[in-house]
Amino acid sequence: MELCMSLVNGGSISVVNLNSSRLSRSLPVRKNPISVQSYTCLRPPSLSRQFQPSQFAVSASPSSSSSSSTALSSEKDQLPADIVVTETQEPNSRVKLSIQVPPEVCDDCYKRVIDEFMKQAKVPGFRPGKKVPESILVSHVGKKSVQKAAVESILRRTLPHAMSSVTGTPLRDSVRIVTRFSDMEQAYSSLNSLRYDVIVDIAPEVKWIPENGYKNLKVVVEIDSDIDAQKASEQELRRRHKSLGSLRIVTDRGLQIGDLAVLDISATTIDQDESNVKSIPSAESKGYHFDTEDGDKVVPGFLDSIIGIQRGETKSFPLVFPESWTQEDLRGIHAQFNVECKELFYRDLPELDDSLAERLLPGGTSLKQVKESLLQKFLEVEQTAREQAADNAILDQLCKMVEVDIPQSFFEEQGRQLYGARLLEIQANIKLNEQQLASLSSKKAVDEYLLNQKENITHMIKQSLAVGDIYKRENLQLSTEEIVKEVENSIAEFKRQKQDYDEERVRGQVQEILEGAKVLEWLREHAEIQYVTR
Repeated sequence: MELCMSLVNGGSISVVNLNSSRLSRSLPVRKNPISVQSYTCLRPPSLSRQFQPSQFAVSASPSSSSSSSTALSSEKDQLPADIVVTETQEPNSRVKLSIQVPPEVCDDCYKRVIDEFMKQAKVPGFRPGKKVPESILVSHVGKKSVQKAAVESILRRTLPHAMSSVTGTPLRDSVRIVTRFSDMEQAYSSLNSLRYDVIVDIAPEVKWIPENGYKNLKVVVEIDSDIDAQKASEQELRRRHKSLGSLRIVTDRGLQIGDLAVLDISATTIDQDESNVKSIPSAESKGYHFDTEDGDKVVPGFLDSIIGIQRGETKSFPLVFPESWTQEDLRGIHAQFNVECKELFYRDLPELDDSLAERLLPGGTSLKQVKESLLQKFLEVEQTAREQAADNAILDQLCKMVEVDIPQSFFEEQGRQLYGARLLEIQANIKLNEQQLASLSSKKAVDEYLLNQKENITHMIKQSLAVGDIYKRENLQLSTEEIVKEVENSIAEFKRQKQDYDEERVRGQVQEILEGAKVLEWLREHAEIQYVTR
């Protein structure tokens, strides 16, 4: 039944990478310890993915495609001659390197490959370790295999030198050789030299418009009237009071405020051409329990239109769904409602006085004390909601003030983490079989999600990069005690839920979360914030 307006409050999104044990980066909900549940996806994986020279292994073979993945060695081998590297800037914080390897380097790599084969090859007629004529060795191993090994050796030795010349900070796991391996083999075989191209993502630069505009933020924060502490506490007291009463059947009058009615509701569109009139299924309901004290949660005019209706009576009346209605497809629709009252009740409530205190609130001693306790509870809820709304408004404002050329690897990793969280949420609510899980985990499903959520993912990454940039610009600091405490809390939560974790990753991500919280705290102190009730 969609007659009632949905009241949606913001919440956190737990994010878990399905392919690793690491946490997603985020900002925690303040006043709560950081835990598995409190992670909201904000800090993208990119912030910890700056290039670290480690483990260079060329994944290349005669059938390699144009996207051979590589990682780099921690040491740059001395070359007998300089390579020539031409750098070309490309969109999305990407750099293309064209690397020309001279014959001197190719010859040296070839000699090393021959020496290595000499040590390992078992050539008939020669004892292991003894020198074998090169022509016999090549014939035994195979010329194609030797050339392949030589090309791999050239890549392994020259790529670290090429990467050291990149303008900007290369990102780990984003380095790709885009020249086909077969083309490199052919060039090496015919020219005794090698030329290949590499694509690498670099850490994006955050540009502020205007420069340092974040220092003088003016933010308007819209607050839902339902979070007003005084109003919310009074509604909660009324709800608890009503729960202590009993329902009595109304026999001698029509519906009035305070009653509860059981209604059958149907609705159709209004159109001069009767052939175009259609039913509105989402506005229909059988046996709908309608509390007249919730009149503000239904279509405006609905309550007024049925006041006075009696049991067994039917009323018909036109209404217009407001432009602010939750369901977009109903906004502005002119509808004809038909309402039949099936049952009508009034509440027989006990007198609201001190004698009900314990029943209204366990431990309550007086009606005054119950009201004060409820108000204090909702004041805390209101403050948390105001702070969260302010944070969201500030982050949205930051996003509008920055220009960032987002690397594709940033976008894809962030999107996959979000999709992983969505899949885990589905699994938690619905027991998926293996076939369903495989379908939802397929590359096609993930790619569709990335395409459909492109704007949202981009927005989150821009917010995150802006927050990280402010932390550095303002030289904000965290105490060791803060980090240690939150790391301990996070690890305790993983253990409680019996989940695997990597302590080093937990520590790094906890630090990023605390940095984000520190930035928001700094921004709230320096921003001009205006709260508006909607």
